[in-house]
Amino acid sequence: MTRSLTHIDAEGTARMVDVGGKAETQRLAIASGRITMAPEALAAIRAGNAPKGDVLGTARIAGILAAKKTGDLIPMCHPLALDAVNLDFSFEDNAVRATATASLTGRTGVEMEAITAVSIALVTIYDMAKALDKAMVIEGIRLIEKRGGKSGHWRAPDAPDAPEPIA
Repeated sequence: MTRSLTHIDAEGTARMVDVGGKAETQRLAIASGRITMAPEALAAIRAGNAPKGDVLGTARIAGILAAKKTGDLIPMCHPLALDAVNLDFSFEDNAVRATATASLTGRTGVEMEAITAVSIALVTIYDMAKALDKAMVIEGIRLIEKRGGKSGHWRAPDAPDAPEPIA
C-alpha cells in the first residue's frame, strides 16, 4: 500500500495542507513529558522558593503561550483559534511531570499545540531552576490521547492514568 505524503505536492515541494473542506469537529489532545532533577532542585520547586521565583506558575504561562504560537513555530501547522489550553504539573521521584490539554472546535487537530505546550513548560522549568541543577533532563514528551477528526479517538496503549495535579 502506497501512501501519499500530505505535506508534499506532486513536484515534491513542501506545502500546508488545505483543511478548508473538512468538517468542523470538537477536537482535544493531551500530551505529557517530564524533567528529572536533583532532589534539592525538586524540593525548592515544591516549596516554592527557587531562586527565580514561582517555577510552576511561570512554566504554566509559558506553556499556554507556546500552544497559542504553535502555528508560528512549526512550519506546516495551521494557526488555530484554541478554545482552551490547560497545563498541570505533578511531582514524581526526582521529577516534575507536565501534562497539557488543548481543545478547539475546528478542521484540524491540536496535537502539536499540546506537545508544544508541554515542551516549552519543561524548558521553562529548566530555565527557572538551572541555578540549582544544570544536569536536569527533559524526557518522554509525547502525545497521550487525541479525540475528534477523521481518525477519531486514540489513546497511547501504555498511557498512565492522569496524575493528580499539584499546581
